[in-house]
Amino acid sequence: MSTNIWWEDLQIHMVEWRRHLHRNPEVSFHEEKTSSFVADMLESFGIEVKRHVGGHGIVGVLRGERPGPVVMLRADMDALPIQDEKNVAYASQQAGVMHACGHDGHISMLLGTALYFSRHRQEVQGELRFLFQPAEELLPGGAVQVIADGALEGVDVIYGIHLWTPIPVGVVASTAGPMMAAADDFYIDIKGKGGHGGMPQATVDSVVVGSALVMQLQTVVSRSVDPLRPAVLTIGTMQAGSAQNVIAEQCKLSGTVRTFDEETRNAMKERVLTMVAQTGAAYGAETQVKYIMGYPPVVNDERETARFFREAEATFGTDRVQNSPMLMPAEDFAYYLQQVPGCFMFVGAGNPEKNAVYPHHHPMFDFDEDAMQTGVQLFVSMVKGYTAEF
Repeated sequence: MSTNIWWEDLQIHMVEWRRHLHRNPEVSFHEEKTSSFVADMLESFGIEVKRHVGGHGIVGVLRGERPGPVVMLRADMDALPIQDEKNVAYASQQAGVMHACGHDGHISMLLGTALYFSRHRQEVQGELRFLFQPAEELLPGGAVQVIADGALEGVDVIYGIHLWTPIPVGVVASTAGPMMAAADDFYIDIKGKGGHGGMPQATVDSVVVGSALVMQLQTVVSRSVDPLRPAVLTIGTMQAGSAQNVIAEQCKLSGTVRTFDEETRNAMKERVLTMVAQTGAAYGAETQVKYIMGYPPVVNDERETARFFREAEATFGTDRVQNSPMLMPAEDFAYYLQQVPGCFMFVGAGNPEKNAVYPHHHPMFDFDEDAMQTGVQLFVSMVKGYTAEF
């Protein structure tokens, strides 16, 4: 079989897998059928399978005849609690659940990579591990459980790919150092003293306290963070009151904080806690804060990112390789990069001609399926580039 025909055949398989998965999505921590599908496919390729890794995770293991490193490749498997609004034959068949972030494509790409190396075992040096991770979309995140279950033991390097529709199909991107932000959330409860809207002197207005906090918290980034260090603080919700003539006794705020380094991350947490306590006290209100430290930042290894640019340019040409900007969305691939060297990479999947224009997590989200072949080629080139050094 010629090289071109082989890739065309692989693409047909990946599209079939992807559309099956898109019709049958499962949310975080409930990927039972997805996990079984992946394990059965890997076993059909003649690959050793470890099931129930960190919950519903799957690790496929393929050993070469020659000694070498242990290289891990990762894909996430979970869908989102979003109603699929696309009018396509492969639309989700599960009400209120859809693959709105491309994880169905990630699974299919990694299965395609596993199939490639199972058919080209002579190219395998050392050990390849294909990690299919559950629960990327929901804290505490599946990566933590996968690591606790020992999946990274003996791993020398790890690579991950995210299909990314803001980048055109056929283009790949990454960056050295911080690439995606840490994501922390906070929930603020304010308790004042309710009363009649016409008699404010007898109350402690929780809405006023909440409004003051909304404004005060906007100064955390502008006045407490080094302007050369990117950071975001957003108030997402404010809930209070039941009638136009009643001063609300309680007000609730929630928001998110995004940072790229631990110093800024911790400093912002402390500033939020202090500001809430002091603002509440100034108005005579009681306050409580639940501050959740979420995913850490995705920080790519310098050497492995250099390998990405070298291998990607050799595979696709310099005009199809970009340096990614730092992005505020978070990814629990960050936990792997805290343990072993690696690189997280974007594969462009946007294409207006195929209506692949909607943002990730949108009810109309879709991607150009041709991007999956690019993803497999990138995985293969990264593996070969790394093992060639041994």
